[in-house]
Amino acid sequence: MIIGLTGKNGSGKGEAANFLKDRGFHYYSLSDALRDEAKKRGQEVARDVLVALGNELREKEGPGCLAERIFARLDPEKHYVIDSIRHPSEVRVFRRRNDFTLIRIQAPEKLRFERLKQRGREHDPRAWEDFRALEAQEAKSANKTDQQLDQALALADLQIDNNGPLKEMHEKVRQVLLELAQKAPRPGWDEYFMNIAKVAAMRSSCVKRKIAAVIVKDKRIISTGYNGTPRGITNCRDGGCPRCNAIDASGKDLGECLCSHGEENAIVQAAYHGVSLKGAALYTTFSPCLMCTKMIINAGIAEVVYQGNYPFLELSLKLLDQAGVTVRKIASS
Repeated sequence: MIIGLTGKNGSGKGEAANFLKDRGFHYYSLSDALRDEAKKRGQEVARDVLVALGNELREKEGPGCLAERIFARLDPEKHYVIDSIRHPSEVRVFRRRNDFTLIRIQAPEKLRFERLKQRGREHDPRAWEDFRALEAQEAKSANKTDQQLDQALALADLQIDNNGPLKEMHEKVRQVLLELAQKAPRPGWDEYFMNIAKVAAMRSSCVKRKIAAVIVKDKRIISTGYNGTPRGITNCRDGGCPRCNAIDASGKDLGECLCSHGEENAIVQAAYHGVSLKGAALYTTFSPCLMCTKMIINAGIAEVVYQGNYPFLELSLKLLDQAGVTVRKIASS
């Protein structure tokens, strides 16, 4: 889950970010990227300096450059909170992830000004006129690469009003977290098992094609296999299979290939460990060849689910149908 925070000065973005950090979210701020750049240049880390520097970088590198720097660091297995999103192009960068939600933290202008005065940071405006001038500077600009906070605010998926006690705002953030967790997409069983087969295929050492299969019973994986040379034989990519290393046309000299197929290895591994495959389902990244089809039928496998079409598909499908094996092709995820 990636939560982006946008809002005007004193709205409470920092407090929302702290709440999320305390709950295991990793924190990034686009302003931090600007602070790092200012320090590199030996410039004072002041608000007006950061605004000018952000506008300069967007002009040189594109309006989404700060977001791109942060986006490159994101790990798909972690939760993140991203603070200080102030340009629509920055929003578009993070929307490349389908688990991104932009939250607008909102508070009345007078209240935000009072919060800035209480916060007492060195470069925060002290006078109302200076505060209003800063608000106008950050809200919009005729230069499209300058900060465009109003446009970023308009792209928010959700709004949290922070016009009361801090505890109340924290409760609103907690409720949003629960709602997002409940709505988060969860892969179905077909996608789940096929994605595991794709990961298994990465283990293949075949120089021509990487294929893998997982065998499932009662929604539990009982065997896996990927294509490659037999146990104890030099790996295909290291020269173990002369036919594959010749990089000949597909279908040529199949009888001389030393590599076992992914489905074949999954079935043999089950036999090696004494696991019955009767009534199981086999998920494979490519439809089975004729040899694997015969093994599937004789092993008692009841269903085959595949994505890619292996050459010479028709005879295999005909045999599987005749044997009463259910066959389904699913779209790539």
